[in-house]
Amino acid sequence: MEIIKNKTLWSSFNNAIKGIIYVLKTQRNMRVHFLLAFGILIISLFLDLTKFEILILIFAITVVLIVEMINTAIEVVINLITETYHPLAKMAKDIAAGAVLFAAINAFIVGYLIFMKFIKLYVESDLEVVLLKVQRSPEYITLICLLVVIISVLMGKSIFKRGSPLSGGMPSGHSAVAFAIWTITLYVHPDNVLVLSVPVFILAVLVVHSRIALGIHNWWEGLTGSFLGVLITTLIFQLFS
Repeated sequence: MEIIKNKTLWSSFNNAIKGIIYVLKTQRNMRVHFLLAFGILIISLFLDLTKFEILILIFAITVVLIVEMINTAIEVVINLITETYHPLAKMAKDIAAGAVLFAAINAFIVGYLIFMKFIKLYVESDLEVVLLKVQRSPEYITLICLLVVIISVLMGKSIFKRGSPLSGGMPSGHSAVAFAIWTITLYVHPDNVLVLSVPVFILAVLVVHSRIALGIHNWWEGLTGSFLGVLITTLIFQLFS
């Protein structure tokens, strides 16, 4: 059987995101991991974390997601090779599941060490407000906004099950990211609306129009993606900046 190779870098990215969507559709644990990652990223906005702590936290979350995807890939390959029970096939699946368990334990330990100081502060302050301040770094909030928008788009595509990750489907990811970036410029550079925000808005509109003109998305998918990007970014900046 001939092996089909990716002809372009774009098709490589598209197929990679197809893999993420497949895992989200078929694996309950992956959906749980995504929701937990989403929640932890939001909670981290309330805490006075250092850049090193943020880096370690994101790294731990990423490791769990990567190992879960590798576990799913191993299961798919084994199911492709044999449909009958075999002790070695079962052992391979168990080993892969064990790797996921190790990654989850590592993430739990990292989260415990990072968040324990805030839990102790909460207890020692006799139930006073733990949330000392919100992370006010525009760079950090921008990163969180884009991550939350991308996660929301991937979850939306996995729910509606239409189109491919980078070509079609509900909502439009390109539209969501483009208008999220435009909204970020409004908050980060409020004094340079004409210089920065207007050109970025025009570019965002062109991104949406191009996806619709090429037939990749319809107007409803483009507008929904745009609204999603603006809404999520606005909520995060309003709450945490």
